Amino acid sequence: MTVPVIVASWLQRVPVIIHESDFSSGLANRLSIPFARYICVTFPETVKHLAKYAAKVKHTGLPIRRDLLTGDRDRGRKFCGFTDSLPILFVVGGSSGSAKINQAVRSLLPQLTQSYQIVHACGKGNLDPNLKDHPNYRQFEYLGTELADVLAMADLVLSRSGANAVFELLTLRKPHLLIPLSKLSSRGDQILNAKSFQSRGYSAVLWEEDLNSDRLLAAIFDLDRHRDQYIQAMQTSQETGAIAQIVELCRQFR
Repeated sequence: MTVPVIVASWLQRVPVIIHESDFSSGLANRLSIPFARYICVTFPETVKHLAKYAAKVKHTGLPIRRDLLTGDRDRGRKFCGFTDSLPILFVVGGSSGSAKINQAVRSLLPQLTQSYQIVHACGKGNLDPNLKDHPNYRQFEYLGTELADVLAMADLVLSRSGANAVFELLTLRKPHLLIPLSKLSSRGDQILNAKSFQSRGYSAVLWEEDLNSDRLLAAIFDLDRHRDQYIQAMQTSQETGAIAQIVELCRQFR
């Protein structure tokens, strides 16, 4: 539905700014680019793919919800019933959860809960009643307003690699392990996102094809050992002010 609106705006000489959240442009944005004054992109590699429109392209990163910046560590601990005795690992498999990640993490609970308190957003219908009272483990189908507080208290994060997820973790400087959806179940955008962040030292990555209990356990412990290295790399990023940059572009047309 966006393409007709953009074309109509162009015909009426109303300036249009579009944003491409994914690594590669979707069909709607490809059709809209000729009619836009600026194309804001999330990943630096996308700039090269749009070289034909270089004068229009602005690398801004991805706008992040402001409420995620207001999380409180203590509120998160209270919500989960956690103490300060062990670091906290937050596991999230995307909005609907991930059966593969859920299974792998739960198979490792005896080992992981010796070193971490774990909060697990496992997806709708994926709660395991047998783990209701498991020590140092809390599971939720979905986190709404509590998400900001859970992220604030997390020391490490295990996540899929959708654009929103990776930029939220980058903005919050959370050391993280990404497990992208494979091409068997996606168009491969999560793989591209993960490779981009891995190449810049922001993310540890475990490919879904390599996911098993032993490799996941090793990857989590390796992330923990090198957490300061990942935080330092993320602190050098200039991609966390997308909203301010986009607003400034809009102000040109007042």
